[in-house]
This record gives sequence, structure tokens and C-alpha cells, in this order.
Amino acid sequence: MLRTPLKRDLPLPSPVLGIPRALIWGYIGVLLFMIGDGVETSYLPAYFKTDLGFAEAGVGVVFTVYGVTAAVGAFLAGGLCDLWGPRRVMMAGAACWVVCHALMLAVAVPAHSYPLVLATYGLRGFGYPLFAYGFMVWIMAGAPERQLGKALGWFWFCFTMGYPVLGSALVSFLKPSIGFYRTLWVSLAMIVAGTLVVLLLLRERTGFQGLSRERGSERVSLPRTFLGCFTVMFAEPRVGMGALVRLINTTSQFGVWVFIPLFLVDQIGFRPQEWASLLIVMMVSNLACVVAFGALGDRWSRRKTVAWLGGVVSAAACLALYYVPEAVGHDYLFVAIAAGALGVGMAGYVPLPPLMTAQAPERKGQIMSAYTLGAGASMALGPLIGTLFIGPLGIGGVMWIYAALHLLSTVLVLCIKTPGPRTDPGAPAVVHQAERHETEALTAPSRGL
Repeated sequence: MLRTPLKRDLPLPSPVLGIPRALIWGYIGVLLFMIGDGVETSYLPAYFKTDLGFAEAGVGVVFTVYGVTAAVGAFLAGGLCDLWGPRRVMMAGAACWVVCHALMLAVAVPAHSYPLVLATYGLRGFGYPLFAYGFMVWIMAGAPERQLGKALGWFWFCFTMGYPVLGSALVSFLKPSIGFYRTLWVSLAMIVAGTLVVLLLLRERTGFQGLSRERGSERVSLPRTFLGCFTVMFAEPRVGMGALVRLINTTSQFGVWVFIPLFLVDQIGFRPQEWASLLIVMMVSNLACVVAFGALGDRWSRRKTVAWLGGVVSAAACLALYYVPEAVGHDYLFVAIAAGALGVGMAGYVPLPPLMTAQAPERKGQIMSAYTLGAGASMALGPLIGTLFIGPLGIGGVMWIYAALHLLSTVLVLCIKTPGPRTDPGAPAVVHQAERHETEALTAPSRGL
């Protein structure tokens, strides 16, 4: 019985440094987009308070609303990719970002209108997750299976390089000469540039149509798709475990960003500028490892890479960020090593998405919604843990909670095995080369590099 060759059975163009050649313009587009999105990172809260005269509590509400819409947008991205296809999801996110940002700058800010700023900036939170995570789903659907880890590593490299690194550098360069308000218009230009790169130059066909498949006579509907984004975590328990691992991945990061500077500055004697430079060390360490760990997952074992380099290293780094300053005091070098170790540990989680989608390859969009739901929820869980426990347990107790969660993620991910290939009843069993490679990588005994 002959079968029609699948896309991944056909010869594929050689990758460029591990980036699938057919998707390379998407990476460039995401980099430009995230530079534009990151321009505001360091200065926007102060701008709302000082220049527009909003109360501190009101500024907090604005960013809370933004965080909620960003988390919802992250969750919606995968399900919408099932229905519309990643390209349309990315364009919807870009349109939301451009329209809301332009209205904020052209109408809300000149009028010093708090309700309009709250509405425009809050709704803009849907924009970047739909664009960026829409492309991540595109990678999951369009990249060769054997290169998924490295391809995802390059996605996170572009995401992180754009958002906290080059975006902050751009505003630092432009703000002294043209002011922050005009710099926000430059960020809009960067967003438009990234969108046009994807719209005009990214031609890989997988992302041009919905990823869901019709089953029998039932068409996939919007309610059915989004219900499936929740139920897949229960129908496939290992997907739910993966979502929990993703939640843990950055919970400590967002908690550390809030509470460790209070500890280092108030109790150890670090200057605020030194903490800012420690953050740079953390993110540069992360950037240096995301691609390498993605490739290591492809060649060695995705499961073991996440477990040992993600969970265990992150747990050790959380404890080091407390006990190293306690032991050596104001010693920048040793504390920088601890901060860099947390960046390395966060990078260790890069190969997680292929482990999750392998549980039900026909539901990739819904599984990626579960993944991004964990990512969005971590933004709230990390600070919440610190808020609840720093009083009774102190900063040391909080860091032990973060470390314990990372060790829990190690246990969970070691339980996420790749199932055998699924075949239709009566059809001959066919194992694709990429699938066989991953199965061997996940079941073979550990070996040195």
C-alpha cells in the first residue's frame, strides 16, 4: 500500500546556523518586532507618572491590565493558529499593537487621559503574544522535527535579544536626543518593519492555513478549539505536566526580579546600578545558552536537557542568589556568577515544547496554548509567592520555594516520555526518520558529548 509522502519526508533546504532556511525571515521579523516592543521597558512607568501626572496606584493598574491581556493573548495564540494559521494570527497581533499604540500616542497621551491610556495600552497587550507566539507555533509546525530544539533556541534568542536587550539599548540611545515621546514613535516604526518582513518575505506555506484537521464530518469551531486548549491537558496528562513545567520555568525569574534587588540593595549593600548590571549578566548568560541547549536537546535528549540543565541548575542558582551574598557579602563577581547561573538554568527549558507536542502531534496549536498559558501565568505566580511568604519565611525561604519548584519540574519532565508513532487502524506502521531519532534520543542511556 502506497502512501502520499508527507512534507517532512521530502528533502529540506539546509538550515542556516540551525535556523530553518524557509523560516529565516520570521526570525528577523520577530527580532525587529520585539526591539520595538522593548523600547518602553525601562521608562514607560516613570513617563506615565512624571510626565502625564498619573497616580502611582493608577500606573500600577495600567500595567496590571496590560499583564492580564498579554497572558490572555499568549493563551489564545495556539488555538487561533489551529483555526486561522500562524500567519493570520501574527498579522492580527501586529494590527492590534499598531492601532492601539498609534491611538495612545496620537490621542490618549496628548490629552493626558487616564481612561484612554488604560484602554489603548491595556488592549495593546494582546499584540506581542499573538505575533511572537504565533511564530513559535509556526516553527513547531514548519521546522524539521530533528532541528526543533535548535530552531526554538533561535526563537528565544531573537525574542530576548529584542525585548530586554536591544530595545533598552535603543531607548537609551534615542531618549537623550529626541525625548521619550518621539522614541515611542520610533518603536512603532520598528513594529511596522518587523510586520512587513513577515508579511512580504516569509513564504513557508505551513503557516498560511489553519493547523487543525477536520475529523469526520465535524468542522473545527472556535468554541471547540478553545475548549480543547484546556481539555488537552487532561486528555493527555503529560501535556498538563508540561504546562506545569513551563509555569515553573519562569516563576522564579519574575519573583527574583522583584525581591532579590530589595535583598541585595537593602541588606547586602549593592547599588541599584549594580543590580541593573546583574540583570544584564543574567540575560546575556541566557542568550549564550538558548541555542546551544536547544541543539543539545536535539542531539542528546530533550527530556534530560530540561530536567538537568533546566530544573536542577535553576534550583541551585536560586539558592546561590541568596546564600552567596549571605556568605561573601558585597562581592560582585561571585553574585554575578550566581545570577548568570539562573540565566543558564532558564535556557535549559528550551526543548520543552517538542516534548509536549509529541504527545498529540495532531493538536499542536492547542498544546502550544497550554504551554503559553503556563508562560503567562508565571508572570503573576512568581511575585505572588514572594508576596505571600517573604513575611513569615524571609527572602531565604522564598528562594527555597522557587528552588523546590524547579526540582519538582525535574521530576515532572522525567515522566514525560515520547509515545510511539500513531498510525491509522489497518495502515502499515511508519516511523519517520526524525521521529525515530527523537525516540532514540529520549530512551538511550546518557552519554557524554
